[in-house]
Amino acid sequence: MRKVIEFFKKVFRWIFNLIFFLFVFSIALVILYRFVPPPFTPLMLIRCYEKGSFNIHKDYVSLDKISPDLALALVAGEDNNFLVHDGFDFEAIKKAVKFNEEHKKKTIGASTISQQTAKNIFLWNGRTYLRKGIEVYFTALIETFWNKRRIMELYLNEIEMGDGIYGAEAASRTYFKKSAQDLTRKEAAMIAAIVPNPLHWSPVNPNATVNYRQEVILWNMNNIMKVDYDKPIKPVVPPMKAGKTKV
Repeated sequence: MRKVIEFFKKVFRWIFNLIFFLFVFSIALVILYRFVPPPFTPLMLIRCYEKGSFNIHKDYVSLDKISPDLALALVAGEDNNFLVHDGFDFEAIKKAVKFNEEHKKKTIGASTISQQTAKNIFLWNGRTYLRKGIEVYFTALIETFWNKRRIMELYLNEIEMGDGIYGAEAASRTYFKKSAQDLTRKEAAMIAAIVPNPLHWSPVNPNATVNYRQEVILWNMNNIMKVDYDKPIKPVVPPMKAGKTKV
């Protein structure tokens, strides 16, 4: 009996030490990425494994070398309240839960840009409760140790935007043969439109869904007007009126 107790003590001690190490390591990694860009992400490695070859096209650029219209388009398409929430948009979550309860065959999510950034940089794709729980943890960490400007810069540089294409610069040069800082408003909205399904949607050969998403994003962009990191305000976005999108 004594040996059994000692054994469990060693197991619990080992588990405690592992959890403590992972806790400290995660915080250290988040603080490190506050100042330097990640060389690669778990998703990039997973995609390479799935393809059986190294297929990563990525060119990290600072936020001031990316068109402000692209940041605005992603806020308009993915997270209107990015600048004013603390990582989680509880209003959007409530709406998503209600919608999903009423539409069993079609579901929507409510992940913020902060959550997507946490997932893109530290985790893998998936819908398990474990992965979602870890995503919540890393979202809280980056909201604590980074500012919104840094979150947006890493989001724009690490997000998957096509087969082996990661970040705004690689996407801009692949799809439109230009630097990310030279994207037009419509091009920025088109890139933002494919973010939910980048492996099957294309900004240069858009289907009806992508074209519609671009129209909605342009409408939201016109209402939000600007992503102001220094003076964040909650945007007022009225319902979209068909045919009234200004481009």
